Amino acid sequence: MQTEDQLQRGVESQNPLLRNSMNQHIARTWWLTGLSGAGKTVLARALANTLRSRGESACVIDGDELRAGLCLDLGFDAASRVENVRRAAHMARLINDNGVHAVVALISPAAAARAQAYATIGMESCREIHVSTPLAVCEQRDPKGLYARARAAQLTQMTGVQAPYEPPEHPVLRIDTSVITVPAAVLQLLNA
Repeated sequence: MQTEDQLQRGVESQNPLLRNSMNQHIARTWWLTGLSGAGKTVLARALANTLRSRGESACVIDGDELRAGLCLDLGFDAASRVENVRRAAHMARLINDNGVHAVVALISPAAAARAQAYATIGMESCREIHVSTPLAVCEQRDPKGLYARARAAQLTQMTGVQAPYEPPEHPVLRIDTSVITVPAAVLQLLNA
């Protein structure tokens, strides 16, 4: 049987502010939005590794990984994309509430869905980062062959080709990975 003091400590450990002080950092979310092939996942993993090397807990929420599991039931129509963003936002909030940084790498093409995501996470905790690598560079990279398939009409609803992408109007930071190194970008992300 737990004592009253042990029960109180258990209740306090459920408080996000207390967990942040226990972790000696304020848990934040960096939301990296941009086209496929822009470099979101590379930057997200590099940022998370840097945070961990500083002794701060960090978790990457990657769009491809979400689609392979939690969001496997979703398509690529507008409503499914909004739901995908909503689920990622709730994950980020839960992660932050547990004192862990969340680094989200997600195309998240609709501005309204991103705005709702940031409200879910909490505007004071969330940093919108536009990975603004030009479409031509993303198509040249085409790591998954998606642009080639979309241009050959083998893939529909490809963001930037058949489906729109609404760039953030006022992100905290814009990063074009075609003109900046990953280490330099990580320094900018840390200061965002």
